[in-house]
Amino acid sequence: MKYAFTIIVPLYNERENLERLEQVLSGYLRKSAMQPACVLFVDDGSTDGGSALLEEICARQPDFFFLRFARNCGLSAALKAGFDVCTSPYVGYIDADLQTDPDDFDLLLAHAAEFELVTGIRTQRNDGFVKRVSSKIANGWRRMMTHDGVADTGCPLKVLQTATAKKLPMFTGMHRFIPALVQMAGGTVKQVPVRHYPRMAGKAKYHLFNRLWGPFNDCFAYRWMKKRFIDYTIDATNLD
Repeated sequence: MKYAFTIIVPLYNERENLERLEQVLSGYLRKSAMQPACVLFVDDGSTDGGSALLEEICARQPDFFFLRFARNCGLSAALKAGFDVCTSPYVGYIDADLQTDPDDFDLLLAHAAEFELVTGIRTQRNDGFVKRVSSKIANGWRRMMTHDGVADTGCPLKVLQTATAKKLPMFTGMHRFIPALVQMAGGTVKQVPVRHYPRMAGKAKYHLFNRLWGPFNDCFAYRWMKKRFIDYTIDATNLD
């Protein structure tokens, strides 16, 4: 309850990145624009031996916490778990590969009180050709289907008002539609350019097939949900 800002870091088999995550994130917490801040790792059932190291890191860093799934459930489930337990007014999200910079959270936090979601736009992307092209196709398809107007839905650097994050409809693949879901729930979205770096360690969990086929199918699930989304305003009540 003492924290103003929680950074969720979903991870799956990222043992090679854990010590770097500790160094970079602990450094950011000391200077974050939103104080006090903490980190919540959500271990999505890792099998690379990194879970024990993660516990050691959280034991020596007083503002680091973790959840560990009994089995691999996917990125959307990891985010949902983080949102469910978050008690700070604002919650952020960054990928464990650190291709985005935690320091850029400050760029997003500058607008967090005004917008329910502030999302990054990766500039000068440092990914391979196939990943950049498939991401561009997937982003274009999502924009056409959701009309969310967001240039880089998949950017793994976001800040949300926690009350909004907890209201988002949750489903597998939800992480691809956070801006559209925020808008569906009546929230507003701000886009801010952020830096992007090459992956330094570990292996990407997405490839050409799941980067394109998943979003293609999930867009139809989003459209179905949007038509049936329940939204109401209470005009009066006698409840205490």
